[in-house]
Amino acid sequence: MSPRKTTQEIIQEKTEQRLRRTFDADLSPEVDGRRVLLETVDVIKQYRQYDQVVTAVNRATFRVFEGEFVAIVGASGSGKSTLLHLCAGLDRPNAGEIYIRGNRLNAMKPDELGRFRGSYIGMVFQTHHLIPHFTALENILVPTMLCHKSEMSYNENLKKLVATLDIGDRLHHLPSELSGGQQQRVAIARALINMPQVMFADEPTGNLDRENAEDVLELLLETKKLLGQALVMVTHDLGIAARADRVYKMDAGRLRPWRRSLDGELPGYHGEE
Repeated sequence: MSPRKTTQEIIQEKTEQRLRRTFDADLSPEVDGRRVLLETVDVIKQYRQYDQVVTAVNRATFRVFEGEFVAIVGASGSGKSTLLHLCAGLDRPNAGEIYIRGNRLNAMKPDELGRFRGSYIGMVFQTHHLIPHFTALENILVPTMLCHKSEMSYNENLKKLVATLDIGDRLHHLPSELSGGQQQRVAIARALINMPQVMFADEPTGNLDRENAEDVLELLLETKKLLGQALVMVTHDLGIAARADRVYKMDAGRLRPWRRSLDGELPGYHGEE
């Protein structure tokens, strides 16, 4: 006869079931036969600075489709990183709506949002943020301890990522024993280990030389194609932005599509006018 569950265990089990039901609901809308994985509607983010209110993001509205690469460019302080962090669930907007897979992030409680992010959202920063006393392998596996996807095999995904990112011989090294490019590859593997559907990258090549920057971009594009992800990247590098399917420009908190007539040519960019 199995021991009776405590009240705390019953509550925890019911909470887990409720959260799983939330995550399993793929409510992604379709537009012209394409799944919308990310959508923002009139998103506003304001901060108080001394006696002034600063509007970092001013009614930002855009969509990102499955398998699409969208770049956001703009001057420093224009609000593009703030918008990215809002979309990734790292911060809350003051107004407006943010949807991923049709699920409204604003409506989620902190525990729900944390688990949702672990299941469906990946994030790569300009600085790798690796845990210094963990090996590369341990750093990669950190998200698996925070999110449990019963339908997937972490080992199988780990093998694919290690091969794609070419870090098989560095897995048991500490971050201090890795080059800058290798550290960023480990950070990318960490962001991808749970196979997120939406990948956010905040200046992922900003601290790298041109060769390593190109390598990191190719790896992000390759894994996007491999997993069918949506990739949203903030970058100052117009050469990288030109390779996106669509480019947006952030200016004083306002987001708009890149316009050749206003912003000039992006050599190699064939996206929307």
